[in-house]
Amino acid sequence: MSSLGSSELILNPDGSIYHLNLLPEDIAETIITVGDPERVHEVSKYFDSIEIRKGKREFLTHTGYLSGKRLTVISTGIGTDNIDIVLNELDALANIDFPSRQVKSEKKRLGIIRIGTSGTIRPEIPIDSFLVSTSAIGLDGLLHFYGNSDPRNKAMERALIKHLDWDGHHIVPYAVDSDEHLKKVFISPNVHLGITVTNSGFYGPQGRVLRLAPKVMDFQDKLASFSFEGQHITNLEMETAGIYGLAKLMEHKAVSLNAILANRATGEFSTDGGKTIDSLIKFALERLVNDPSV
Repeated sequence: MSSLGSSELILNPDGSIYHLNLLPEDIAETIITVGDPERVHEVSKYFDSIEIRKGKREFLTHTGYLSGKRLTVISTGIGTDNIDIVLNELDALANIDFPSRQVKSEKKRLGIIRIGTSGTIRPEIPIDSFLVSTSAIGLDGLLHFYGNSDPRNKAMERALIKHLDWDGHHIVPYAVDSDEHLKKVFISPNVHLGITVTNSGFYGPQGRVLRLAPKVMDFQDKLASFSFEGQHITNLEMETAGIYGLAKLMEHKAVSLNAILANRATGEFSTDGGKTIDSLIKFALERLVNDPSV
């Protein structure tokens, strides 16, 4: 097996991975991702101890213990372009031997839990509620750059492409399901389930209008009216499909937990989003430490 070149597996002078600035021993096998670097502190403040604090650019990492379980929380920044960096470099930390620059024969399977914010497009889902993404649809194009399409939910893709009839807009969606076991860890009577759409931006790509008119005028209505095997598109955000797609390709487990701060159908926005996010963090940590299989 040939070793990976210096321009492909880029390491810092101290041997850490290029963007995340981490060494293989710095990460746990259970990893929480958050978008905002400030939210890393909001998660790790509940740890019993913190052994690693490292950061570079928007990528801040804390690794520690909670009730005897080793956890890593890392900020990704916004968007699937950053997810591409974070997921590939986390996988490299777990499954590539840095001294030899070769892929390990025995691979670790990471558990990746996104704790993020989102806006719903369904009037019946209230703001300040929680939602687990059972599947994610990417409108960003990231997964089209990777050769293996087996992890994708092709039936959902075909149904959505037919429903949207967006060929003239040059939008080619991809669909990926959450990890079935991780999803079940976070199912609760008070948690909504739904299909999440991951967008390539916050304004036009989500149908918002400030000074620029969007090209897709029926964006929100088209998505809200989609149904597949009894499931509906419930919310919009900017990372989940990239996480699900890359995790499946690399044989990791992933689930996305969403704090619903906006309701696009009713025009509401949370007046205390910080409290909602904190409640979601505590809910997620409690489920993680009480499930030995994660």
